[in-house]
Order: sequence, then structure tokens, then C-alpha cells
Amino acid sequence: MKIFDARSTREYLPWLALIDALGQMFRGGCEMPLRHHHQVAVPGEPAAMLLLMPAWVPGEHIGVKVVNVMPGNGERGLPTVVSNYLLSDARTGQMLALIDGGELTSRRTAAASALAASYLARPDASRLLIVGTGQLALNMAAAHASVRPIRQISVWGRHCERAQAIAEQLPALLGVEAEAVGDLETAVSQADIVSTVTLATKPLVHGAWLQPGTHLDLVGAFRPDMRESDDDALRRASVFVDTRDGACKEGGDIVQALASGALTREGIRADLHELARGEHPGRSDAAEITLFKSVGAALEDLAAARLVWQRAAARAPNAGGA
Repeated sequence: MKIFDARSTREYLPWLALIDALGQMFRGGCEMPLRHHHQVAVPGEPAAMLLLMPAWVPGEHIGVKVVNVMPGNGERGLPTVVSNYLLSDARTGQMLALIDGGELTSRRTAAASALAASYLARPDASRLLIVGTGQLALNMAAAHASVRPIRQISVWGRHCERAQAIAEQLPALLGVEAEAVGDLETAVSQADIVSTVTLATKPLVHGAWLQPGTHLDLVGAFRPDMRESDDDALRRASVFVDTRDGACKEGGDIVQALASGALTREGIRADLHELARGEHPGRSDAAEITLFKSVGAALEDLAAARLVWQRAAARAPNAGGA
């Protein structure tokens, strides 16, 4: 079994190849049971959570992401979330690879947004706003820049110094102009693509701020009680999701809009399966406001893990395996 650390996982997941791999997986589909949630007692500390996210393509690969959420790790100076991905041969059961789960998740999350943007953002979209300053911010910028002609990137965060630190890295990384911004309303109104990667529980982006032609990419709010956009944004936009069941059950922006009546299930235009298969054309015109809500899916993890394995095998043909 081959082990891929964060560096090698990143190396084998270049953006265009990863976005293409996700598109192929959404077109072809795979077996994807509901994720498993198990509470784990930790003596003297808050309970931990064990998450299992399995998926497989019959006769090809089986994969499962194991995620341990350990609230007590903060006091130990360790990450709260620890994860790894195990990829196996679906014919023999041979375990092929153990892949760094954090890097795989971060890159496939950004790639899913970029895949959606390839259908939903205007082809000439050149101004990107990143809302949030966490681990995903740089990946989101790079992924969107791989599918649209991004020339200018703004970064907004609650902590100005963190936004500035991210903005300072972008010119060398992507060859773009970049700046940290303090006025979120103005930044949203001037952006062609707005990508939110926050832990917000109340709306940050308001529908009234969105200009015709804007694409809103909502990545945070992965629980029903979280939210990054208001009802007005859902009413004004053509709404798309990564998976219907996941978004309607877990994505706070969708769940709360469904509860308020700002959105109906029938009002969700398409998911990534339908977009990738050409069952929905995506953006209809230059003035349409589009909104994409992702919550993540085991399908995406499997697509990324397969790509890591395949690219590593291509570089070392004698590595063996499926």
C-alpha cells in the first residue's frame, strides 16, 4: 500500500485534471451510501465524532474517508479535524493507497466549485471575491482561476490582517492583481464571482448587493444552522447544488430558504450530475444571477483519490494495483 502525505497528494491533484475527474465522476456516477456519524466518548473532554464516507465504482475502486473530529485537540495544540482516505481495488479488495484526507478534501472542495463555475459563471468573469480567510481561501482562488480568466482578486475577512496575508500571496501564485478589502457590500457589488468559505451562522452576502451576471459560490454553511447568504439571494438567483439530497438536508443556505419559503425543492434548477451530463445548460444569459451551494459528497473524494492513484501509477508504472 502506498502512502501519500499532504505534499504528494497536492502534487497529484493539479486543478484542471482534478476538475475533469470530478466532471467524469458526476457524469458516470458511483455507489454512494449516506455518510455514517458516530459519537465517541472521550473521558474528561467533549465527545468526539467519527465520520465514515464510503463510495465505490463496482469492479474498479472502493474508497472511504475516515474523519475524526476531536474538540479537545484545541487545548493540545493539535488540529480539531483529522482525516485520511483509504482506496482499495474493488475486484480483489487489495488496499492500494492511504491518502492525506485534509489535503484531498480541501482540493476536491475547491475543484467542485470550479466545476460548477465552468457551467454557471460568465465566460468573461475576471473579478473574483473570496469571502473568508481559512485554509480553503487560496485553493478557491486557484481553482476558479483555472476555469475563468480571473485578473483581479479581492479578499474579505473578519480579521483584516489575515485577509491581507492571503492577498499578498496571490500575485506570485496566480499572476493576478489582489487586495484585501474592508467593505463587503462594495466588494460583492463589484465582483463577477463571489466565493464564500466561512463558518458564518448568519448571512454575510445579501441578495440586494448582487449585480446582474454575478455568480455566487457558497461553500461554508455545511450545517442546517449555518448560513452565508440571505433569503433575497436565493429569491433573485437561479439556484444550483452539488447534490440535491445533501444540500437540502445539510446546507444551511438551502435548508433555511426552503423552511422560509424563499426557495422550493422544484426551484433548484439542477445539481452537478445534471450539469455534467448536459441535462441542464447552466447559465442562460449574461445577466442571470447564479448561485451554487455545495456541501461535499463522497463521490468527490473518490474521484480525487482515484486521480492521485492513477497519476502516481503513471509516474511509476511498476507500482502495481488497479
